[in-house]
Amino acid sequence: MNKIFKSLLCAAALFCACGLSAKDRNNILKVYNWSDYIAEGVIDEFEQWYKEQTGEDIEVVYMTFDVNEAMLSKIEKGHEDYDLVCPSDYIIERMLNSGLLLPLDYAVLGSTPNYIAENRSPYIEKMFREINPEIDANDYSVAYMWGTTGIIYNTGYVSAEEASTWDIIRNPKFAGKILIKDAPRDVYGPVLIYLKQKELASGEVTLQELMYDSSDESLALVQDYLLQCKSGVYGWEADLGKEQMTKERAYVSLNWSGDAVWAIEEAAAVGVELDYCVPEEGSTVWFDGWVIPKYARNTKAATFFINFMCRPDIAIRNMEETGYVASNAAWEVLESQIDEELEPIDLSYFFGPDASSVRVDPILYPDRAVIERCALEHDWGNDTEKLLSMWQTVKGSRTSTSTLVVILVVIVCAVAYFVISAQSKKNRKRSRRRK
Repeated sequence: MNKIFKSLLCAAALFCACGLSAKDRNNILKVYNWSDYIAEGVIDEFEQWYKEQTGEDIEVVYMTFDVNEAMLSKIEKGHEDYDLVCPSDYIIERMLNSGLLLPLDYAVLGSTPNYIAENRSPYIEKMFREINPEIDANDYSVAYMWGTTGIIYNTGYVSAEEASTWDIIRNPKFAGKILIKDAPRDVYGPVLIYLKQKELASGEVTLQELMYDSSDESLALVQDYLLQCKSGVYGWEADLGKEQMTKERAYVSLNWSGDAVWAIEEAAAVGVELDYCVPEEGSTVWFDGWVIPKYARNTKAATFFINFMCRPDIAIRNMEETGYVASNAAWEVLESQIDEELEPIDLSYFFGPDASSVRVDPILYPDRAVIERCALEHDWGNDTEKLLSMWQTVKGSRTSTSTLVVILVVIVCAVAYFVISAQSKKNRKRSRRRK
């Protein structure tokens, strides 16, 4: 009965939120963001800060998504009136090209400091200009978090030299111990960069041009290469790869820098040493950013929210609690990451000339030499279906034994979870007393 009652309450709340009048919406901000992508307490603090800055009350209706396309579909097809969303770079590009974004108007900030303009990284600004050469994405979006794609590896079994090339995912020495992210766009780019080394070296093509390459020839090249890798792949993973690495079930993982930081810290706690590198051939960078969709109904509060998220102390808190890297070039953010035990690296491209030799974790902030061999991924429009078809061909042709083992492990874990959950419900009163 309690479950039914709670469900009815949730449904009623949702109904009320969806049925808000235009007048009510002036005091409501609907934010749609990734799960676990904001520090605890930040939303409450924003509501208070907004009241202080404007004299107006605001209530944040905060919702989360796990797939870019699911979020986009609600706006594109459902015309949902989210005031603020946080898509990835290629979705920002798609929304920009489709006319689904509203330009940012900083005039609404009035006398409030413009933290967006004050703390924007020159690197971020440059990369966002490349999203669409004809429309400056900086006028429509503000970067939130960013990172690179590379290789997480177990230093006990894999040398730094072996991990310095994308060809490690085809290395028979690590057969059965290789994880590849189940993210076709983030795998296609690096593999194509590896396969096109001669063309890159001769100047026949640039890294950025490769990110637009959706030709049948290039798709076939990448597909053939991945099929060669497949027999040695332990699993194509969405989120379990970090844990598999910490438990030494795999030694190599094609992954994101944010996941690498988490995995390295977790592994160290159990005596396993992991590291991360961006292969020498080059790689991709990714961004998530705040945008105001076409159907937003409270653009003023949305702009204030973006501005608040760019305040240095808030950016630092979000970094520390989420494990990702803020796209914020405030000097306070850099100082919060200084570690005198690390070797100095050149971050002048991100923080300015005074950051040409700073001691910061190179996984979080790649050295200039690394970032210069990285490119931004792009949306393929209608050709995206070709990418997804290629990916299904690779994953669907001849499921390997190791992949079946991963599936079996997931099923067993799921069953165990439900069993434990059921037992916890029986003992919930006793558990609460122990808390």
